[in-house]
Amino acid sequence: MSSQPPSLVGARSLRPPLRAVVVDDHAVVRAGLRAGLASHRVEVVGEAEDVASAVAAVRELAPAVMVLDVRLPGGGGPAVLAALGDQAPPTLAVSASDERDDVVATVRAGATGYLLKTTSMADIAAAIHAVHGGEPVFSPELAGHLLDLDGEVGGDLASGVVDPDWESLTDREREVLRHLARGHPYKRIADDLHVAAKTVETHVRNILRKLQVTNRHEATIWAIDRGFDVDQ
Repeated sequence: MSSQPPSLVGARSLRPPLRAVVVDDHAVVRAGLRAGLASHRVEVVGEAEDVASAVAAVRELAPAVMVLDVRLPGGGGPAVLAALGDQAPPTLAVSASDERDDVVATVRAGATGYLLKTTSMADIAAAIHAVHGGEPVFSPELAGHLLDLDGEVGGDLASGVVDPDWESLTDREREVLRHLARGHPYKRIADDLHVAAKTVETHVRNILRKLQVTNRHEATIWAIDRGFDVDQ
């Protein structure tokens, strides 16, 4: 017999799943998301295949989250967000496109996150829960495109908040972080900064320690999530 109070036994399993609308012009993708997300506390309550049906579904069902493809008949993912305006729920874009224009336009239209369709189902589900809570989530491969948003993602810098971790970095460490965020390998960073590769490795270790992250991808997302301009 469990020693836990009866009211707490299985409490987590009683939490209602997030209600989601999935928008994608491929039926097989919608079916896969519906089936795969069910085991991750995400209930797909509606589906849509184009801009018009997406807008109608969200207005009718008022989901907690929208999972949105970027390239759709009728204008694309940004058009869905523009049409919904303030009615748009927290939105995770899940797309096969990693093109800069698609990423920038979708985030500027209001998407909180953007993942590539090569992302695992578990990670997509985790991202859905994250964007529902207001946390930006992006595939690491898209970091270079997000630099074009000039602080629109996250917002700490735009609001004038000084982050002590960022302030703890030296000027050279910030230079290295900017290169990391652009996806540059260590050798290129060393060549651009006219230092030895081992020096770059030392700077990276210091950056990871100061930002309390474990790898270069996490460091990149750390900077982008906080809206720091790592491209200046």
